[in-house]
Amino acid sequence: MTTAIDTNALVALWDTGPELNAAAQKALDAAQARGALVICGAVYTELLALPGRTENMLDGFFAATAIRIDWNSTEQIWRVAGRAFQNYAARRSQKILPRRILADFLIGAHAAVNRYRLMTLDQRLYRTAFPKLEIVTF
Repeated sequence: MTTAIDTNALVALWDTGPELNAAAQKALDAAQARGALVICGAVYTELLALPGRTENMLDGFFAATAIRIDWNSTEQIWRVAGRAFQNYAARRSQKILPRRILADFLIGAHAAVNRYRLMTLDQRLYRTAFPKLEIVTF
């Protein structure tokens, strides 16, 4: 089964202490042993926005690790993301919730529509927004 990777899982691999870095590496290795790994364009964009990242660095990493980049967002992905973001906005107006950006919902919708598992450190957001989505964490 294909596993989609959230931005925070790759940040944990690159930018955190050795304990979380090792856990991220182990989780990615296990996911890759079970099937393909993929990110959507929103993850690539968020990673590129981080300090010290370049397109060459990201492209080299994804080529070396065989993590595929899915640049296509279908109408269905946009609609599913929009509905999930709309529901979040309604919940947020009724109580204090952490501020989320649209990219989070595009990442979840990409995984949900394609029936991928999603590797993330943000289980709470994705379990609420996409209840049928299989979540992998570490």
